[in-house]
Amino acid sequence: MNSVKLAPLLLIFVEVASKRSFTAAAKKLGLSKSAVSQQIKRLEKSTGQQLLMRNTRGVELTAVGKTLLARSELLSQQLSMTLIELDSAKTQPSGSFKVSIPPFFENDIIIPVLRQLSVEFPKIKPEVIVTGKWQDLIENNLDAAIFGGDLPDCDYRALSIGKVSEIFCASPRYIKQHGNLKSVKALVKHNFIATPWQHDNLQLFNNEQTDHIQVNIEHFAKANTLTTVREMILNDMGIALFPEFLAQPYLADRQMIRVLPEIQGRAWHFYFLHQYKSTKPIHVSRFYQLFNYYFNKSSAIN
Repeated sequence: MNSVKLAPLLLIFVEVASKRSFTAAAKKLGLSKSAVSQQIKRLEKSTGQQLLMRNTRGVELTAVGKTLLARSELLSQQLSMTLIELDSAKTQPSGSFKVSIPPFFENDIIIPVLRQLSVEFPKIKPEVIVTGKWQDLIENNLDAAIFGGDLPDCDYRALSIGKVSEIFCASPRYIKQHGNLKSVKALVKHNFIATPWQHDNLQLFNNEQTDHIQVNIEHFAKANTLTTVREMILNDMGIALFPEFLAQPYLADRQMIRVLPEIQGRAWHFYFLHQYKSTKPIHVSRFYQLFNYYFNKSSAIN
């Protein structure tokens, strides 16, 4: 396949697939709906695969289409940022780029973000502060920060990234030894492992986050990192209220199981913070764009 000829088709496909609509994509691209439809047919013919399916609700992706979207989305975003950079005629960003992130965003999110950012802006020097605590941007000389929870009163710009929910997890061996939980009240009879931000008074919700209850439970063990909490779960030490997207790989291969599946902890809202009043520097905008992409990818896959 000729990659040069396919590139424009992929960009059109990304718009249709992202919006799940030929009409919305055509409006965004400034093309007719029929022209967009023809380009998608050309792409499907070139690849020999059906990528999209029309139905009464709009457009659905086939399994191959979902894979292609995941691979092509960054291409579209990178091209857009390149054109913005050329249009604004800005010099290549250089020097320190210092950001603060929560501990559990390291492996699957921040590392690929910084790897891609360094490819696009080779003159910057990334510096990462890993902490779950509030970091004032000015006091800590930060270009940006990712923060989860209730924002303190500040003048910084806060852009929403998404939410992370918590679920009760244990190892199969622990449940076999200690018995399954049939109600929240049974938690007091089990070894509860607390994460850094959890105390003896837990706020629990239904899966829709519409109803909540308070549960008082003395923790059996506590750790100041989620890595340690995860290892405690895997080594049959007890039950923990653990971030769902981090637990999913272990749930998939049955190293962990979800207990009390109708209950979860608080859904933590995460934000991208910066201090720029008008236009953000291009590498800061790109960092936010990439972080959003990998955050949503991690949540979707897991």
